[in-house]
Amino acid sequence: MNERFPTIDPALARRRFSRAASSYERASRLELEVGTRLLERLDYVRIAPRRILDAGSGPAREARSLSRRYCGAQVIALDFALPMLPRRGPLERWLGRGVMPLCADFRRLPLAAESVELVWCNLALQWASDPLEVFREFERVLAPDGLILFSSLGPDTLKELRTAAGAAKVHEFIDMHDLGDMLVAAGFSAPVMDMEVLVIEYAAGGGLLDDLRASGQTNARVDRRRGLSGRRTLSGALSQFRCVPLRATFEVVYGHGWKRPAPDRGVKTVRVFKRIP
Repeated sequence: MNERFPTIDPALARRRFSRAASSYERASRLELEVGTRLLERLDYVRIAPRRILDAGSGPAREARSLSRRYCGAQVIALDFALPMLPRRGPLERWLGRGVMPLCADFRRLPLAAESVELVWCNLALQWASDPLEVFREFERVLAPDGLILFSSLGPDTLKELRTAAGAAKVHEFIDMHDLGDMLVAAGFSAPVMDMEVLVIEYAAGGGLLDDLRASGQTNARVDRRRGLSGRRTLSGALSQFRCVPLRATFEVVYGHGWKRPAPDRGVKTVRVFKRIP
């Protein structure tokens, strides 16, 4: 467990995403933009995956794009909130084609070892209290020479909201360099990390709060304040924030790494022992 950051309550996060399933696509404009940019990065990678895992897929927007890009590949759209997942039509089920929805937690993937060639994870990793645990699961299910491609959020994300509401009211996000170290610790080779800052302009700060609520992305920290008094305090702190124009900052972290190739079974190892007189 990552002890430097407050733990996320996964059951609460799952309930909130489930309630927001009908409004998520309308409100998740950041995820849509970052997903498009992440897809563009595949233009520079030569892979031909037979099976792809979209981990934390939500309504599977990018899973469908991946299915079109890699014709013939099986794409698994995995999310821990069942209402977020798409439903397959009768023809898709009969033919075994299209995107296959799977409700599960990416900390414990119900997939066999070395069963996928590409793991895709767009802006979902920040909902894991311990990303290293998730990276290790991704490494387990990836086949040798398989690729992990992901995006997450960095520490400057929502700094305006953090200032207005207080640090304890907003999730904390892991630095790009720490995520890169976790990739290495999980066993990935040739990791590449980079970052960019995206800004979304709102006519008033209330628009940001509405988007976060409608997309299910509200405070799920275990140490969050509970009860009516906490709500009144939060409302007072954000009264001005709700009404003034806002340029909301999102620090977007991108990363990828490769599963190490399988050892060459054709090479014989000869052990030499020194005889001790």
